[in-house]
Amino acid sequence: MADTRMIASGIANAQAQPGFGIVSAVDPVNHAVKVMTQPSNIESGWLPYAAVQVGTLRITCPPDIGTHVLVVHVEADAEHGVAAVPVYDAVVMPPSSPATGIPAQPGELLIVAGCGAPPADGSTTPGNAAQNAPWWHITKDTIYSGAGNATETLTSGSKAWKVGGVSMVLDANGLDVTGGPITTDKDMTAQGTVTGKTDVLAAGISGKGHTHSGVQPGSGSTGAPQ
Repeated sequence: MADTRMIASGIANAQAQPGFGIVSAVDPVNHAVKVMTQPSNIESGWLPYAAVQVGTLRITCPPDIGTHVLVVHVEADAEHGVAAVPVYDAVVMPPSSPATGIPAQPGELLIVAGCGAPPADGSTTPGNAAQNAPWWHITKDTIYSGAGNATETLTSGSKAWKVGGVSMVLDANGLDVTGGPITTDKDMTAQGTVTGKTDVLAAGISGKGHTHSGVQPGSGSTGAPQ
């Protein structure tokens, strides 16, 4: 029995095992990478980089040079490996959500762009995106998204947008805009064109075409509405 275990152990050790590597080159066209195997730091040949989805729906996200990946060898053959999955480490940490201020929790999905490539010197990569980079965070009850100073929040009962100091909320009570005016395309008919004739209607009444009776010209005083 002991001899059998020794033989099995020897066979296993002779086969290529999964291991970690650092991406050293990227081919986006073929979705392939080269990696520096760890801890030997020997560069591999071109390896397929595992995709999120392939088929009618295709999702592609090539890694940066410096990304930490797990390399799996097909049928334990050292000459045929796949960079199966990227992994976070002490250098590249999970990003924090601009909406919640913390990393994604179990049952959530967070996508953050603009974090920057992993640093070559091993320094800490900031967990958050660059100031104007887009991001998307789905939680158990809300979908958040944004880019720069523009944010969007979707729940089961409302949808809210905010750009700078202007915000807009759509819910069962209607549409509410605060911090700025509501405008449509400028009316250019006075300049000889027919574009820009859009309008705002309130209960079917035109916002720019309706008239008021009893309005006095000049400095006259307008009486009570009739």
